[in-house]
Parts: sequence; structure tokens; C-alpha cells
Amino acid sequence: MQAEKSRKRRRYTRELKDQIIAECEAPGASVAKVALPHGINANIVHGWRKLAGRVAPADVRPEFVPVTVAPAAQARIEDRAVELELRRGTVVVKMLWPMDATAELSAFTRELLR
Repeated sequence: MQAEKSRKRRRYTRELKDQIIAECEAPGASVAKVALPHGINANIVHGWRKLAGRVAPADVRPEFVPVTVAPAAQARIEDRAVELELRRGTVVVKMLWPMDATAELSAFTRELLR
């Protein structure tokens, strides 16, 4: 039986935390790039930033862009139909069934396959 290795929680000073949070706020800095040289997991630094109230950068805000949608063109019958292909030996039967009559198609195929 091997002796279990106890894990000790690392403690960081307030000064180090403040320094790392300040480094994260530098232009072009990322939390991961700042945390790595200090040997700290980026998720830990994200937590510190959240507790310090410095999570979301104010300069990055998505804006809504107006979009115009052209009216849909009249769909062809093939686009609004169920295509059914039945094969038996060398005989192939293809049908286009209206999309708004799928319940009838279901009944038709059920009867056909009895």
C-alpha cells in the first residue's frame, strides 16, 4: 500500500494577485498568457478578476447590425414534397407526395406494405 501524497493548497499574497490582475488589463494581454509565466492556472486568475469586479473588458461590446431579408422565392414543387422511391427487383417507382399531406402518405405506405 502506497502512502497517499497530501496536496497543499497554494496561497498567494494580495500584492501578487493585484499585480497579476493589473497585467491582465494591459492592452493585448490575455489571462492565459499572464498566468502561465507565474505558474498559475488561468482559471484561478479568472476567479480573482471576477472577485475584483474586473471581468468584462469595457471596450469589447457587440453591436447589432440591421439586416434586410429578401422575400422568399416561390419554392418548386420538389422543394415542398416528400420524395418516395420504391424498389422491387428491377422495378423502381418514384413519387413526389405533397408535404401538406404527409398523414395520407403514412396511411398509403402502411397499406402498401401489408
